[in-house]
Amino acid sequence: MRVLIIGASRNPERYSNMAMNRLIAAGHEALLFNPGIDEIDGMPVHRDLAQVSGPIDTVTLYVSPRHLEPLIDSIIALSPSRVIANPGTENSEFARRFQNAGIRYVEACTLVLLSTGQF
Repeated sequence: MRVLIIGASRNPERYSNMAMNRLIAAGHEALLFNPGIDEIDGMPVHRDLAQVSGPIDTVTLYVSPRHLEPLIDSIIALSPSRVIANPGTENSEFARRFQNAGIRYVEACTLVLLSTGQF
């Protein structure tokens, strides 16, 4: 499964970094997005969502709604099957926009989903 992490971080204490490592360990392809970083652990980081190519199964969100607002249309343009709003990223307007675009919106923790086999 190809998973795009919005808000990827180099900091191993950040949940997005933990999710990146656990997704890879589980055999998923992790794609990273953060406009302020070029690479994490040797992996390229997309600084513009227009750079992301190919099908995306899941987008997992790790930035606040204030920072997500300008990204919503670009995320919708990627046509992922699912968007996971991790704790602190939930937003009812974003949920409506994703759902209206035919994208499943889930308020959950990616790390919990992975650890319980529900990812």
